Amino acid sequence: MFVFANQPSLANQFIAELRDVSVQKDRLRFRRNLERLGELIAYEISKTLPYHNVKIQTSLGVAETQLPLRQPVLATILRAGLPFHQGFLNYFDQADNAFAGAFRGYVVGEENFEIAMDYISCTDLSGKTLVLTDPMLATGRSLEKVYHALLRYGIPAQTHVAAIIASPEGVEFLQSRMPECHLWIGAIDDHLNEHYYIVPGLGDAGDLAFGEKV
Repeated sequence: MFVFANQPSLANQFIAELRDVSVQKDRLRFRRNLERLGELIAYEISKTLPYHNVKIQTSLGVAETQLPLRQPVLATILRAGLPFHQGFLNYFDQADNAFAGAFRGYVVGEENFEIAMDYISCTDLSGKTLVLTDPMLATGRSLEKVYHALLRYGIPAQTHVAAIIASPEGVEFLQSRMPECHLWIGAIDDHLNEHYYIVPGLGDAGDLAFGEKV
């Protein structure tokens, strides 16, 4: 597991602005910070991918370099994941994409909840690198449900899961239920509250990016 907040970098500035209630009022900046963190994490993930040697013809000669053997498949959970996903797509600009609609479905009379999923679109994942993104890793149940739904489209060679803010409970849940996945986290916060929101967190990323739901 790689946690960006464990070392000084620009990622900390972007995360701080996402959390700051005064900066959050600017939706454009909020979405852009989600996107920039997607770009930073995409760059770090790119270091783990397979590469091959190629020769590039220039106007003056031939340059040798290493290029990715293939692009990963980028998957995200609607709707909060869209700006974060765009950051990954800015760097993996030839990647295939997958999308899933998953949300908390509260059960009347119970403290617990189940995850409802009403949409999924995916390419063939067989033998490919899958990058699954969601800005907030709270309980981890949405990510787990989407991940196992995606496996119907083929078994990836490797899977990376990226989130900006995570709870310790969510990290532990994914590590126990999806041990084959590599985790990339912006920051791990203190705990989940009684409503299963991350504390101190940043609020509802989807509402802050796109407006409140009714």
